[in-house]
Amino acid sequence: MVTAGILPLIAGDLDVSISVAGQMVTVFALSYAVLAPVLATVTARWPRRRALLTALTVFSLANALTALAPSYGVLLATRVLAAAGAAFYTPTANAVATALVPPERRGRAIAVVMGGLTVATALGVPLGTWIGRTDWRLTMWLVTGLGVAAFAGLALLLRELPQPAVALTLRDRLMPLADPRVLGAALTTFLVFLAFQTSFIYYTVATFSATGGDQDRLTLLLLVSGIASVGGSSAGGRLVDKWGPRAVILTSSTAYVVLAAASPWTLRTMPTALAASALTPLVGWSVAVALITRVASLDPANAPVLVSLNSSALYLGMAAAGGTGSLAIALFGDRWFLLVGAALMALATGVAAVTTRAPTGGGPRRRAPEATNDRTDAVT
Repeated sequence: MVTAGILPLIAGDLDVSISVAGQMVTVFALSYAVLAPVLATVTARWPRRRALLTALTVFSLANALTALAPSYGVLLATRVLAAAGAAFYTPTANAVATALVPPERRGRAIAVVMGGLTVATALGVPLGTWIGRTDWRLTMWLVTGLGVAAFAGLALLLRELPQPAVALTLRDRLMPLADPRVLGAALTTFLVFLAFQTSFIYYTVATFSATGGDQDRLTLLLLVSGIASVGGSSAGGRLVDKWGPRAVILTSSTAYVVLAAASPWTLRTMPTALAASALTPLVGWSVAVALITRVASLDPANAPVLVSLNSSALYLGMAAAGGTGSLAIALFGDRWFLLVGAALMALATGVAAVTTRAPTGGGPRRRAPEATNDRTDAVT
């Protein structure tokens, strides 16, 4: 996500258009979506601590290679490698969080893990934009350093967890999609993140009228957006535990539609852009937490498998957003393309309303094999 603020610099340095540069996100996200279930299958019997540390090693190395990339083609290849590290790490972290707490605290546990992503948005994106205002490669070195710091923190502080009791095949991992509830949850996640990223990947374009191309103004907008994202993630976890995921998904996504539909006007001046940058991610990230909690609650014993599928849907949405946003800009221009994001979120809200009518308790009609109901052993 850090590339949102430095796309013009990458485009200029590598002699491609901003839309082409934005396909960095598409390649990363598509690779993540494809690799997440595959890597989960290959490494199913790995101890969780080893899995997380290996993932961070791959991720940090890949970002260092991105910083050194001499051409656009090499750059895309390094983003595939970075995606492999992320696809290995994020589902494992979310699954560990849901497995180690009682059911009534799963929303807040996921909010803690999601808080890592939102804090990265709050600090990393504006800091990366500011550091990379003269050289985008400095931003990628920042990301590399953060990965190394995360590795050190886990190596020092994370205790070893029991080795998973069962190794699932790729077919087993995809089996829950036969349940309409799981498929509906995955489709909702795909549409929500397609809506998010159609606008955010091209945030530099969307806010140009307000910033006038000034990197300091853009950094301020991204900082406000990031801080609001942290608030939305935290509030979303508490609201999910209090009201349930369905209520939070429908309420927050409806609010997002209204804010996104107004963005062609609110992002035109700095005062209104600041307000929009605070409100939109506040409701958007509460939806994100609710989506993960919803899918994990469908079958708690198999939550790691379901969360992995949800992560793939999330990144497929991000992958599609790179092309959707580029096409929307070509068709509707730098201002009105934002309405596409609003329309996509409206569609996501409708899908969520239909697919969450039934109670979320119980397991999928076709369950992936499991060896134990113990929360720790269920982590894969």
